[in-house]
Amino acid sequence: MTRKFFGTDGIRGRTNQMPMTAEMAQRVGQAAGAHFLRGNHRHRVVIGKDTRLSGYMMETALISGFTSVGMDVVMVGPVPTPAVAMLTRSMRADLGVMISASHNPFEDNGIKLFGPDGYKLSDEGEAAIERRLDAPPKLVPSAEIGRAKKIEDARGRYIHAAKMTFPDHLRLDGLKVVVDCANGAAYEVAPSALWELGADVTAIGVSPNGLNINAGCGSTDTKALSDLVVEKDADIGIALDGDADRLIVVDEKGCVVDGDQLMALIASSWHRRGALRGGGVVATVMSNLGLERFLAGEGLNLERTKVGDRYVLETMRAKGFNAGGEQSGHIILTDYATTGDGLIASLQVLAELVVSEKPASELLRLFDPLPQLLKNVRFDGDAQPLEARPVQAAIAHAEARLSGTGRLVIRKSGTEPLIRVMAEGEDEALVAEVVDQICEAVKAAA
Repeated sequence: MTRKFFGTDGIRGRTNQMPMTAEMAQRVGQAAGAHFLRGNHRHRVVIGKDTRLSGYMMETALISGFTSVGMDVVMVGPVPTPAVAMLTRSMRADLGVMISASHNPFEDNGIKLFGPDGYKLSDEGEAAIERRLDAPPKLVPSAEIGRAKKIEDARGRYIHAAKMTFPDHLRLDGLKVVVDCANGAAYEVAPSALWELGADVTAIGVSPNGLNINAGCGSTDTKALSDLVVEKDADIGIALDGDADRLIVVDEKGCVVDGDQLMALIASSWHRRGALRGGGVVATVMSNLGLERFLAGEGLNLERTKVGDRYVLETMRAKGFNAGGEQSGHIILTDYATTGDGLIASLQVLAELVVSEKPASELLRLFDPLPQLLKNVRFDGDAQPLEARPVQAAIAHAEARLSGTGRLVIRKSGTEPLIRVMAEGEDEALVAEVVDQICEAVKAAA
């Protein structure tokens, strides 16, 4: 299914450039609002955002669009993406919107949509909204224009909901935790929740100014966190991204732990307690083969999907799994949330840390990952480098060389004009060689 504006995680782009303009945001509000106008009740949309400067502009434009088609708007301010999903469902809203470009720099922004059940929209739902973007909006009479209001307790509601996922009989008393909130949406809620559960909290990335989100901090740049964990002699470090739906952990030695290891920990723990459903974990094609082998040793399966946390979630729902995620740190635990939630996932990890009484470096190293290399090649937005014969030949040659000893994953990014080239295998030198060869072919075709 070809989509013009929606990628793997909503609509995303550089602000003040198509499709991330105020005009486009207003049109999305009108189209999405009209799509969810069902029944005779007063319709409601919950709008949250991260801390980007452009969030004010996009929020105002979306409000204009939604109210013009008769939908009331509830603004919840800067909150994590999973908070918007939770609030959409708990407030019986017809639609939820998160204004965020996740881990991207401040210059970018995005629009993520949630249905009344708190789940991200399907491909079909996004396609239906895209079709409405090409048609004139159906504006309501003056007396039926929607109203907009801001609620002040959204963060408190989310903190309470997150804390309720932590085991009742446990506390974080005495645990030294450093949390990096990426100067993003969780800059207040994450440190507060951890402190209220008893942790000794040191927080960084909690001074957003509209321009510093994800800048030298957060889940995509963990150096400052790693250094501070060692300096403070902390037990663990927690890194969130700009909208806090992603988690990366740093152990007490300052070493980074990715989403694959976190899924291994949660799945094995839940399996021992009889809490894991589906017989394993759902992850994407990017997850390390080491995770798959570890799970097999535990008698569990790894169900793979294409890249994108919503595809992970769709498979989880269809096949009865309650744990899944991505190597990048999207951890989806459907017992507690309808989307990836970095804070809730971190609480599961912290609970295991408390119960095991092991250092994080031991607890979080459940398997040795196979050598894996990912490189990105930027291309002109209109180019189709993967269709070029030299690129296809390079890929075929690489697959033949890795046959039986590794994997190759080549894909176009759903959020940026990038070709992502990933290979993994038992021979690290071979992995590096085939990735470089494919990247050179892509560059020549781009």
